[in-house]
Amino acid sequence: MLRRGLDLLYLAAGYLAGLFLVAIFALMMLLSIGREINLNVPSGDDFAAWSLVAMAFLGLAHTFKKGEMIRVGLLLERLHGPARRAAELVSLTIAAAFIGYFTWQAGRLAYDSWRFFDMSTGVVSVPLWIPQLGMVAGLAILLLAVLEEWVIVARGGKPTYEPEPPQTTEELIERVAQGGGV
Repeated sequence: MLRRGLDLLYLAAGYLAGLFLVAIFALMMLLSIGREINLNVPSGDDFAAWSLVAMAFLGLAHTFKKGEMIRVGLLLERLHGPARRAAELVSLTIAAAFIGYFTWQAGRLAYDSWRFFDMSTGVVSVPLWIPQLGMVAGLAILLLAVLEEWVIVARGGKPTYEPEPPQTTEELIERVAQGGGV
């Protein structure tokens, strides 16, 4: 039940990241076409930049859980059994520590922006804590995903971000052609 809820959270964050990508596209088109037809989009650049940050951070957990995040596993790939499990736990612990610190600092930034009534300096004045929430939420969801993986590995399970090995030659060729790992 909890696992299903977490998977839905990661998927929802991924879809939300996709919506921000569509918003960036729409804003960029409006800004580009607007120049030609003398239509001004007030603070359009600011809204596109904030959407980019929200898109990037909200998509992290979904990308991590699907095993599509860039990961250097040169050492881990050579290890097997208990040594590999220990190395996975160490790497997930280090990742959780860094992501936790980053989440904490981003949360403090958003809180301070709210507390001091920080406003954007563009044509459209927006409280800065609002666009900063996308970064904080994305980092918090990523931290949750990394901690979930830590628990899975600590209990002896296989990380969900590791793809299953290809079963056929055609599947191997397809993965390589799509730019995925083996």
